[in-house]
Order: sequence, then C-alpha cells, then structure tokens
Amino acid sequence: MGREGSSGSIASESVVKKVLLSYFYVGIWIFLSFTVIVYNKYILDPKMYNWPYPISLTMIHMAFCSSLAVILVRVLRLVDLPSSPTMTRELYVSSVVPIGALYAFSLWFSNSAYIYLSVSFIQMLKALMPVAVYSISILFNKENFRSSTMANMLSISFGVAIAAYGEARFDAWGVLLQLGAVAFEATRLVLIQILLTSKGITLNPITTLYYVSPCCLVFLTLPWAIVEFPILRNTSSFHLDFLVFGTNSLCAFALNLAVFLLVGKTSALTMNVAGVVKDWLLIAFSWSVIRDTVTFINLIGYGIAFLGVAYYNHIKLQGLKAKEAQKKTAPNDEEARNLIEEKESEDSGRKNESQV
Repeated sequence: MGREGSSGSIASESVVKKVLLSYFYVGIWIFLSFTVIVYNKYILDPKMYNWPYPISLTMIHMAFCSSLAVILVRVLRLVDLPSSPTMTRELYVSSVVPIGALYAFSLWFSNSAYIYLSVSFIQMLKALMPVAVYSISILFNKENFRSSTMANMLSISFGVAIAAYGEARFDAWGVLLQLGAVAFEATRLVLIQILLTSKGITLNPITTLYYVSPCCLVFLTLPWAIVEFPILRNTSSFHLDFLVFGTNSLCAFALNLAVFLLVGKTSALTMNVAGVVKDWLLIAFSWSVIRDTVTFINLIGYGIAFLGVAYYNHIKLQGLKAKEAQKKTAPNDEEARNLIEEKESEDSGRKNESQV
C-alpha cells in the first residue's frame, strides 16, 4: 500500500513538473514574440524611432542570424554533437531555396506593414493564417476539402472583415502588405511539409537559420538595391545604432530558438493556442501603452475570428487525440488479428484431420 502511494505521488509530481515546464516554455515564447513585434514596430514606425526601411531591417536580422548559426553549427561539430542533417546541393536548390525565398518575402512584407498599420490591427489580420494554410493545402492536395472546415474558415474571414471595417487607421496598402505576408508564410509552411518533412528531413532553428538565412539575404538583395539603397545612400544623417539593431537582432534569433523549444517540448498546437493569448496581450498593449485606437467593432470582429480559430484548434486537438488513441490500439488490434489467424488455422487443421 505504501509503495502504491509513493508511486502515485511521484507520478503526480512528474505531471505537475511537466505542466509547469510547458507553461515556462509558453511564457518564454510569448515574451520573445511580444518583444520582437513591439521592437520592430518601434524601429519602423515613423512616429517612434523613425527608421522606415523594412528590407534593410530584415537583412540585418538575416545577416546576424546567419553569422551566429554558422558559429553554433561549427561549435556543435567540434564537440561531436549532431549539428545538421545531410544536405545535398540538389536538395538545397529544390527544397531550401524556394522555402528561403518565401520566408524572405514574408518577413519583408510583414515588417513593411508596421509602417502603415497598428500592432493591434496587424494581429487581427494574422488570424487569417489558418484560412491561408488550409486553402493552400487544398491547392497542393495536402488537405481534403471539407464543407464544415471551410465554413469555419469563412467565419474567421468574416470576423477579420468586420475588424477591418471598424479599423480607425485603415490603410489599404498596409492591409495588402500584411495579407501578402500571410499568403507567403502559409505557402512556406505547406512547402516545408511537401519538400522537407515528406523526405524525412527535419531542421531545428539553428540548422534552419544556417541554411535558410543566407538564402533569404540573397533574395532580399535585389529589392533592397532598387528600393532602399538609393534612399540610404542619399541620407547623410544615417548611422547604424549598434545597440538598437544588435539587441533587436538578438531578440529575433532568440525567438527562433524559443519556437524550437516550445514545439519540441510541447507541440505545434500548443504554440497555436499560446499565439491566441499573445495576440490578445498585444492588442491590450497596443491600446493601453502605444495608444493605438481599438474600436468596439474591431473587438467584435476579432472576437468572431478568435472563436473560429479556437474551434479550429479544438478540431486539430481532437484529431491528434484520435491519432494517439489509434496508435495505442494498433498493437492490440495486431495481436487480436494474429490470434484470429491462429484460431482459423487450428480449426482448418482439425477439419482436415476429421476428413482424413
């Protein structure tokens, strides 16, 4: 009895520890994601730091992340720890390059949106991510069309449309940029499944940055040379504040590690749910600290979209639970099948004996 009680208390302590660690990982990710978003807004917004060069900012991030990732990968190799999967030139060109291109445009467009839109409204527009991912997955035959799921996607879109209608600082160009960023990011996520995951290749944040960041940097070079370089060249007062841009880039790099930590120790679904909490916190922060205008219609629209996203996450959770249950019952089903086959063979043998 004593042993059973002690084993039960150990099990409960283990569960509590696991739950607390999950909350800790979620807290780190929310904090870093929150920090990067607000920091980028501070740098790019003309009313704040007033450095409206989103391509340059993205390139600084990519250069910093590439350099740090190269150093970390080489250190891991020196101590004989697994640093990166085998990457052939053909695989890099066919898989990593398109993913890197999409990532470059996604970051460029999303950072550009901060110049024109409030933090709160950008988070409301980001609620369209499940809609974009589901639609593109259908396009690439990664998902089957279901009328119930599409109805849920339409409810999310309807909520975002209401939020856009009630936006006090609506800017059509900013909205197009953010919608473009959502479309590029959704396509990137689907292509990761098609081009990498289906081939059994998984990249952690360090190896992702090691392979993808230089690719992003290359793809951003041309638009930067055409759009921003001429302006920066003619701006005599320009100087790079190493403290601001260094800490900003470090936060961006830390966020990538936090994503790996959160997904690796919990699940991608946990990150989606945590993302909803982060969005509400950012909306509250945008309204109370940055003093962005958040209207009642904004909140009603985002509330509808939020319910749609919450229902989508609930369905995903039920699907994961069903898969786990199926995995657990699979060995039992196999055992039962073997027993039935043995019984049938025995019955067949007896029948043959009686006929003889």
